[in-house]
Amino acid sequence: MTKRGILFILVLIFIGKAQAQTSAFSYTQYADNLTPLNPAYSLLDKAGSLNTMARKQFVGINGAPTSLLINANFPIASINGSAGLIVLNDQIAVERQTEVNAYFAKAIQLGENDYLAVSLNAGLKNYVANYSSLADSDPEFANDIRQTKPNIGFGVMYFTDWYYIGVSVPELTITSLGTASVQNNTNFVNHYYFAGALLTDVSEDIKFKPSVLLSYAKGTPVRTDLTGTFYMKEVLGLGLGYHVSSQLAGILTVNVDQFHIGYSYQFGTSSNNLGGFNTATHEVTLGYRFGSGAGKAKLL
Repeated sequence: MTKRGILFILVLIFIGKAQAQTSAFSYTQYADNLTPLNPAYSLLDKAGSLNTMARKQFVGINGAPTSLLINANFPIASINGSAGLIVLNDQIAVERQTEVNAYFAKAIQLGENDYLAVSLNAGLKNYVANYSSLADSDPEFANDIRQTKPNIGFGVMYFTDWYYIGVSVPELTITSLGTASVQNNTNFVNHYYFAGALLTDVSEDIKFKPSVLLSYAKGTPVRTDLTGTFYMKEVLGLGLGYHVSSQLAGILTVNVDQFHIGYSYQFGTSSNNLGGFNTATHEVTLGYRFGSGAGKAKLL
C-alpha cells in the first residue's frame, strides 16, 4: 500500500475517533489554566502570565491529532480587569483549524473574598482541509476547503480565594462552515463549558485540588472530565484525571519561582485498549508569571 493510501486510512480513523470522543475542545491540564475555555478565569490571578500547551495523540504516526495552544494574560488592576490573547492550532492529518481570540474580563467584588467575573472574547477561526492530497482522482476528495469565519464568546465565573465555578461559551460561531467538511459537527458549532474547582488543606505542607469540566457541542454527547491533584509545599503536584469514556491520565506539575511546568499521559482503560492498540496522548504545558503577585505559585 502506498503512503498516500495509508494516510487516507489514518484520516478516516482519526476523524472517526475525534467525532466519537470529543464533544468540544478540552485538555487534561485544564485545572491549571482554564482561561482558553473561560477567559473570566484570568481574573483569579493578579499577575500577568504567558502559557503554552502542546498535545499529541498517536505519537510516532504521521498526521496524528496535534494541538498547540498559547495564551497571554495582562491584568488591569485599576479596574479589577484583565485582557489577553488566545491562539489555538488543531491539526488532524490533512485538516487544520487555527483560532485567534482577544478577550477582556472584569470582576465585581461582592464580599470580602467573593467576586463575580464576566468576560467577552472575539476573533477568527480559519479551517483548511487539503483533501486533494489524499486521492485527487476520487470526486469525494477532489476539492480542498479553505474557510475563515468570525467568532465571539463570553464567560461568567464566581470565585473566592479557595474555589470557583463558571460557565462559558467561548465559541459562538456566527456563521456555519456548511456540510462540505467532515469536521463540521465538532469544529464549527457552539461550544459550551461548565467548570469548578476548590483548593483545600490536607496538612500544613499538602494541598488538594479536585476539579470538574463539562463540555458540550451540538450533536455530540456531553464530555465529563474529573481531576484531583495533591500539591506538596506548593511546588510539586501529583494528580489523576478521568474522562468518562474510559480515559485515565497521570498528571505531574512543578512550580519553581515564576515558572510552571506540567506533563500528563492519558490512555484508554477499556478492554480493547489495554493490551492492544491504545490512543495514548501526551500533553506538555509551560507557563511564566510576571508582574505583581508573580512570586507565589498559583494553585487555584
